[in-house]
Amino acid sequence: MERVRLAIRTRHYSRSTEKAYSGWIRRFVLFHGKRHPSEMGAEEIAAFLTHLAVHCRVSARTQNQALHALLFLYSRVLQIELPRISGIAPAKTTKRLPVVLGRDEVAVVLGTLTGTPKIMATLLYGAGLRVMECCRLRVKDVDFRANQIIVRAGKGQKDRVTLLPGSATLDLQRHLRRVETQFHNDLLCGAGWVELPFALDRKYPNAGHSWPWQWVFPATSCYTDRETGQRRRHHLHESVLQRAVARSVRDAGLT
Repeated sequence: MERVRLAIRTRHYSRSTEKAYSGWIRRFVLFHGKRHPSEMGAEEIAAFLTHLAVHCRVSARTQNQALHALLFLYSRVLQIELPRISGIAPAKTTKRLPVVLGRDEVAVVLGTLTGTPKIMATLLYGAGLRVMECCRLRVKDVDFRANQIIVRAGKGQKDRVTLLPGSATLDLQRHLRRVETQFHNDLLCGAGWVELPFALDRKYPNAGHSWPWQWVFPATSCYTDRETGQRRRHHLHESVLQRAVARSVRDAGLT
C-alpha cells in the first residue's frame, strides 16, 4: 500500500483519488484471502468485479472506479501487463437527468441557512464553485475590488476565474474580519500556520503563517503537523456544508 500511495502522489492525483484507489485495492486483496496482487491476475479481477456487481449491487460508475484502481495497481505499481479479456471490460454507464432546483426553491434553501454554511452555499450557487473548491479558498484568492474569485487547482488541476456574487459580499467581508481576529489570536498562542501546496513552504518559509494564505473557511480547532510540529488549522470539512444544506432542504419540505 505504501508503493500505491507513492505512485499516486508522484503523479499528483488528488487525495480523494488516493483514498478511493487505496480502498478498492485493499478490498480486492481481502476478497481473495489476503493473497498478494502479484500472485493474481485478470481472472481474480473479473471475479472481484462480478462480486461487486452481483452481490454488492454497486452502480456501473462504482464498478468502473474499482476497475481503474486495480488497473492502476497492476500497470503503474506492479508493472504487470494484464491480458485483454471480456471479464474486465468497463461497465456500461447510463445518462441520468440532474436534479435542478428552481430559483424560488434555491431562495427557500438559502433563506433557512445561517452562519458560515449560508455564505458557502451562496458562493456555490452564485459563483458556480464546487464543494471542495469552496472549502479550499484562500484569503488571497478573493478579490473584492474586482468582484471575482480565483479558483486554484480546480477539477483537472486547472485554475479559473469566477464572479463574486454581490449577495455574498457583505457577509463574506464580515466573516473574514472574524477569521482574521481568530488568526491573530492563534499567532499569539504559537499557532496560525496553514498547509501550503507542493513545496511552497520551502520556497516561502514565512508564507505558512501569513494572512493571505489562510483559509477563508477554517476549521474550528487546530492540529499539530507530525512532520513540522507546526500548529495548524485545516479548512472546514466539506461534510459541514453538506449536512447543513441537506438539513435546510429537509426543513423547507422540498421533495
